[in-house]
Amino acid sequence: MDETVERESMEYDVLIVGGGPAGLSAAIRLKQLAESEGREVSVCVIEKGSEIGAHILSGAVIDPIAINELIPDWKEKGAPIHTPVTEDRFAFLTPVAKIGIPSFLLPPLMSNHGNYIVSLGNLCRWLGTEAEALGVEIYAGFAGAEVLYDDKGAVAGVATGDMGIAKDGEKTDHYTPGVELRAKYTLFAEGARGSLTKTLFARYGLRDGVEPQKFGIGLKELWVVDPAKHKLGSVMHTQGWPLDNKTGGGSFIYHLEDNQVAVGFVVHLNYANPHLSPFDEFQRFKEHPDIRPLFEGGKRVSYGARAISEGGLQSIPKLVFPGGALIGCAAGFVNVPRIKGSHNAMKSGMLAAEAVFAHLAQGGEGGDEIVAYPKALKASFVWEDLRKVRNVKPSLRFGLLLGTLMSGAYMWLESLGLGMLTPWTLRHRKADHESLKKASDSKKIVYPRPDGVVSFDKLSSVFISNTNHEENQPAHLKLTDPSIPIRVNLPLYDEPAQRYCPAGVYEIVRDDAGGNPRFQINAQNCVHCKTCDIKEPEQNINWVVPEGGGGPNYPNM
Repeated sequence: MDETVERESMEYDVLIVGGGPAGLSAAIRLKQLAESEGREVSVCVIEKGSEIGAHILSGAVIDPIAINELIPDWKEKGAPIHTPVTEDRFAFLTPVAKIGIPSFLLPPLMSNHGNYIVSLGNLCRWLGTEAEALGVEIYAGFAGAEVLYDDKGAVAGVATGDMGIAKDGEKTDHYTPGVELRAKYTLFAEGARGSLTKTLFARYGLRDGVEPQKFGIGLKELWVVDPAKHKLGSVMHTQGWPLDNKTGGGSFIYHLEDNQVAVGFVVHLNYANPHLSPFDEFQRFKEHPDIRPLFEGGKRVSYGARAISEGGLQSIPKLVFPGGALIGCAAGFVNVPRIKGSHNAMKSGMLAAEAVFAHLAQGGEGGDEIVAYPKALKASFVWEDLRKVRNVKPSLRFGLLLGTLMSGAYMWLESLGLGMLTPWTLRHRKADHESLKKASDSKKIVYPRPDGVVSFDKLSSVFISNTNHEENQPAHLKLTDPSIPIRVNLPLYDEPAQRYCPAGVYEIVRDDAGGNPRFQINAQNCVHCKTCDIKEPEQNINWVVPEGGGGPNYPNM
């Protein structure tokens, strides 16, 4: 940052970076503890989205275990949790058929009995109002751009990004310098593949000695369907077509209130074929003869995409460092077979808040490690939730069919109390960006043209995500070596960024004769999914925050 610019500085006891389930739960718990103990604790939450919930994207079926603990009277307070799961189905798809799997064959821990279908964005908006009512200061539209450190090397807060910087790096007439938000303790709740979290991994070696984090890309649409086809509370998950046996992933279809249906598709980012397009696999899924009728006659009202941390127990990094901690999906607490992470994210935020509060109550002035937090986490339901399914994700490397059978066996043994028969933990082996094969060794995939009825193109999808960035700002997608896309990725992998990005950000542009390829970045299309940062085979793309308030603005997602 430009040290010659005088910046406003604000000081707090606790700063939380990210206004998702983990960050807001931490803020609420801190204020609850302060109120019960008669202490003053200043808490600030910053959120890069234009409002709380703007960048939140999830299925979502939530397990209420965490919110029951955090806000026991959430029903009386009007939390937007209205739709209990009434029907829970699982199916395997072939190109022409849907094969239902009887529920009695599924491990009990995969059951959604007692869970709720929600808009996680709306739940976060509600949690934000609860936090503010307790005295939490929330600043939406402020992106954390840099971690601040004290003279001993401990985290001392973050600085938000400057506003009004032009593409050429010069200040415009609308220039506003960023703000230094300093705190005794800083909790990072940026979600999967957070830009500041990555710098903490590097500075403190937080990933040393643990398995690489694994990711998926989750794509979601919200539809309003024909009331005659709507089944309030119905949940369905599928595996199989259109993905092949070597590619992990699957779909979800959730029936919410007001004839809304959330449909989504997840592709695990360790896929090998560089010709694969997760977005187009999603669109193709909706063309299945048993899926398409639900959406015919309906209206698609929103679209979005987001990376999902899928590594589980063996990929959790060291959670604490001098002056701060990682909470929620910044650390990676998603239970892959349950397709749930919000309950674990919330609980991690609560546990970190309790540990931080104890340090403050004992006169802590910051700069130390909150060692009580990881200890509490390992004694909580979060650790047990992830321990039981630790071998599910790595089993899928044996293929969809064999891997699913192995996963089911592991989960059944845990459900029957026989987990001691499988005391081992399988490894993930390599990061997702290392999994691509050469394009010349991979089968090309020809995707059908979207029909504009149930399947759509990327640009019309980005339009309904309400994505917007100030065009005259520095690109937030940084190439370490600008020559790599054309010099390396195009000949080896047919430049996979054209396909793994679900928003049409990356293009290969050629001249009229079809030659002279050029790599073009349409940064204004970016929906902040972080897939490029994860999947780029040379790790040449670094996703950093754009100006605060930019990106998608998801309603009811």
